[in-house]
Amino acid sequence: MRGGVIIPRGSASLRSRPPSPSTRPLTQPSIGKRHTRQRTEIQRLIEAADGPLTIEEIHDRARPTLPRIGVATVYRTVKLLLASAQIQGLVLPDGVTRYERAAIGHHHHFSCRRCEKTFDIDVCPLSIPRGTTFPGGYIVEDHELTLYGTCPSCAKPIELRGRAR
Repeated sequence: MRGGVIIPRGSASLRSRPPSPSTRPLTQPSIGKRHTRQRTEIQRLIEAADGPLTIEEIHDRARPTLPRIGVATVYRTVKLLLASAQIQGLVLPDGVTRYERAAIGHHHHFSCRRCEKTFDIDVCPLSIPRGTTFPGGYIVEDHELTLYGTCPSCAKPIELRGRAR
C-alpha cells in the first residue's frame, strides 16, 4: 500500500522504479559512479602532470583547490581511477608507486636525484624491437626505462654556482 492506494504486485509502476539497495544485484557496482569535486580534481591533476605523481604529490597539488581534502580521499579516488583503467600505476626502483594517465602511449621516465621528481620523456633511446631474442633465450615483449640525473630546474643553480667562481 502506498499513499492509500494498493499497488498490485508485478504492476508496471513497481517495475519502473530502480531496485532498492537491498534488492540490487551484487554484481552491479554502486561505488565509483558519482562524480565528485574531489574525483574530478584528482583526475585533472594526474592528467595535467608532466610526469607520474605519488599519492603525497597528488594530495599536495589538490590542497589549494580542495583545502579540506584528506589523504584517505586521495587513496580511495586513486583506487577507483585504477579500477576503471583511467590511470595506471608505476613503481620505480625506489619502490614508491606513482600514478599517470592510462592512455599516455609509449614513453619513458627521467628521475631527478636532487628534487626526487619524475618526468615523462617522449624519446626512446632503445631500438630493440618486440620479439628480439637475447642470448639465453630471453624474448623481448616490452620495455620500460627510467633515466636518472638532474632536471633542468635543479641544474640551473649548479650552472650559476659554476659561473660565480
